[in-house]
Amino acid sequence: MKGLLVRSSLRHLASHPWLTALSLLGIALGVAVVVSIDLASDSALRAFERSTDAVAGRATHQVVGGSSGLDEGVYRDLRLRRDAPVSAPVVEGHVQAAVGDRRTLTVLGVDPFAEAPFRDYAKGEAMGDVGALLTEPGTVLLSARAAQALGVPSGGELPVRVEGVEKRLRVTGLLNPSDEDTARALEALVLTDVSTAQEVLGQVGRLTRVDLRLRDEAEAKALAATLPTGTELLRASARAGTVEQMTKAFRTNLTALSLLALVVGMFLIYNTMTFSVVQRRGLLGRLRAVGITRGELFGLVLGEAAVLGAVGTVGGLLLGVLLARGLVGLVTQTFNDLYFVVSVRGLALEPFTLGKGLVLGLGATLVAALVPAWEAARSAPVTTMRRSTLEDVSRSRAPKLAVLGLVVLAGGTALLSWPTQALLPAYGGLFSVLLGSALLVPWVTERLSSAAAFPLGTTFGLLGSMAARSVRTSLSRTAVALSALMVAVATTVGVGLMVSSFRGTVVSWLDTSLQADVFISPPSLVARRGGATLVPGLTERLRATPGVAGSSTLRVASARVDGVPTDLLAVDFSQTQARPYRFKEGNPDTVWRELESSPDTLLVSEPFSFHRGVRVGGTVRLATDKGPHDFRVVGVYFDYGSDVGTMLMPRTTYERWFDDRGVSGVALYAAPGQDVDALVASVRERAGDTQTLLVRANRSLRQASLEVFDRTFTITQVLRLLAIGVAFVGVLSALMSLQLERARELAVLRATGLTPGQLWGLVSLQTGLLGLLAGLFSVPLGMALAYVLVHVINQRSFGWTLQLAVTPETLVQAMLLALVASALAGLYPAWKMARANPALALREE
Repeated sequence: MKGLLVRSSLRHLASHPWLTALSLLGIALGVAVVVSIDLASDSALRAFERSTDAVAGRATHQVVGGSSGLDEGVYRDLRLRRDAPVSAPVVEGHVQAAVGDRRTLTVLGVDPFAEAPFRDYAKGEAMGDVGALLTEPGTVLLSARAAQALGVPSGGELPVRVEGVEKRLRVTGLLNPSDEDTARALEALVLTDVSTAQEVLGQVGRLTRVDLRLRDEAEAKALAATLPTGTELLRASARAGTVEQMTKAFRTNLTALSLLALVVGMFLIYNTMTFSVVQRRGLLGRLRAVGITRGELFGLVLGEAAVLGAVGTVGGLLLGVLLARGLVGLVTQTFNDLYFVVSVRGLALEPFTLGKGLVLGLGATLVAALVPAWEAARSAPVTTMRRSTLEDVSRSRAPKLAVLGLVVLAGGTALLSWPTQALLPAYGGLFSVLLGSALLVPWVTERLSSAAAFPLGTTFGLLGSMAARSVRTSLSRTAVALSALMVAVATTVGVGLMVSSFRGTVVSWLDTSLQADVFISPPSLVARRGGATLVPGLTERLRATPGVAGSSTLRVASARVDGVPTDLLAVDFSQTQARPYRFKEGNPDTVWRELESSPDTLLVSEPFSFHRGVRVGGTVRLATDKGPHDFRVVGVYFDYGSDVGTMLMPRTTYERWFDDRGVSGVALYAAPGQDVDALVASVRERAGDTQTLLVRANRSLRQASLEVFDRTFTITQVLRLLAIGVAFVGVLSALMSLQLERARELAVLRATGLTPGQLWGLVSLQTGLLGLLAGLFSVPLGMALAYVLVHVINQRSFGWTLQLAVTPETLVQAMLLALVASALAGLYPAWKMARANPALALREE
């Protein structure tokens, strides 16, 4: 008996190759989107971890200083102690290669005589004069892979750019590690001695850190208590943990968006399996009549779903790997724009991610097939053979599903209103809103299609009435197609409104923040951070440019708050009255006066305040060069440049607590009547060739800032398109199922005089009505999703306050998208049915 069931199942799948292929494609796309996002973000993080491990080596702890690093004397004093720990000095920084693929490189300056306990780069083969590293200044070692990519031979020159200044290094040797992990870690590493690294990075006399190997926490506590003021002892593993925490919200949001595609794919599976059951209702009824049990029928449908799920999921994994190769560049660019410098040279195929995709694909398929399998098993043989029974059940069940949908919507609203910063309840609420809305679709569709019968009949005659009636009488099919299209279009509307609202808020913020006429800064490897510094003496020359009425300077440094490096902005407004900041908390009339009169105050950005729970009147403890110190918060300002958070203090306060005297940027205010373009030219001439600078007028910097914003959301737009693609496959499958299932009905109409052109019109009207309904459903749902994304998920993820702006263009695009998708999906069924021979279609199998 089981053999009979298997043969009937295989025969059915083989006789409907297009529908089977569409089902497999829907599953594959849903799985591919989830897997590709995970693989791309994991690859970027693993690349960062490899580079971190390469420079941290076997260190257990690190001694670090303030924003300008450590004085060399700290290391000397550690080595001269009677109980001196195992230690090694490190100078670390980033440069950009000026040849080859112009990759970002990490310069690591070490003391070869102290390195053995920490890092072993000599594993494998070393080519060239490695010993020259100790005797010749300006010499470095590269990995053989990096040298090949950069086109630099052993003994050749490697030109690099550091904060806008070009420097030349000589590659004296090539490292060729024996194991793959080390080879990958060294692909973006330039190894040199401490003095060369100090000279290249502009850190003469300073160290980035001192690496230590300590036996236990007791030794660590004893050492920490004796360290000089302005230094701090940290665990070596803290760096990777900080980065993972920084990018957690970004990665979580990408994963959630990718899961939407899988949700739409589940509608497709449900539709496919339901159609499979409905189309074989006669066969299933006969099988039940000859003794096949309910359990065997249930197993038959689930077994088919499992086969489709397995094949589709494997295809999705392969497609996901290919898709990830394209997405990894977008994710890496976003990480470089927002968080840290990372160079990804390959895709990391994580077994956990592939396993998760396998479980999600199979699990989603089986869950979606449960209802059709249960329907097939519970129906009596005589009712199974009648299609009308299924439609009667669908119509009678619609009000109950609507009530359930309202309950689910209420539950989702409660989750979204829950006063917590956790993202899980927010996404639970979001998916509940989607599910609740989908459950309302059958009841609303029945009502609206009935209401549409009269106007369609008046406008298009009998064909219009038939199109409206066919939507209502095929509710078991049309409701699923509508739900899939509604969710996809609503997602497009919601994400589109969120991005446009975010962009509008950023534009408004830039209008406030960019008040100066000309901005000057060295190029930086992380777009949102201007940590590079101007060469000494250049700041004063730039501020004295003829035609300048006022100026301000900015230093972007890093200070540790509770051990976590955080951006600290030091501003000098002494030569201008402009104060380009808007405040969420604090009185703008008194904030600056209080800030500039007290050496123990600072401002914090809105994300910093949100993540750390610090408000006006609270305190922030900073690790300064003079030791830990508490600063009182006198204001919270709006800032959309960093989702991690920033702090701001006057330059005078900064110089009191930190030894750093660098300047990261200068803003110039043109005198009345001064042409800005002429001022830009004067600044470039005055700067000379000592350092490559970004000299940008207000409009240019504004445009560059928006380009960074648009790059950040490129991957979001890709996910939107992929979700629409999955939905289109679902709608095409549903409409093909519906029209092919109606072959006999349409053949009767053809036999009674309906022309092929009229048949085209009937199918087009029906698909057009479905598209119109999907558009009408998706607009309010999309607006609700946008509200949730802007005011709940974004707020809990990043702490930003955004203004939701509903643009008519987005809503019109949603309607057009739904109509076009349904119209395109109806082309093949209409063409096939118009060409079909009525006599053949009228025959029973």
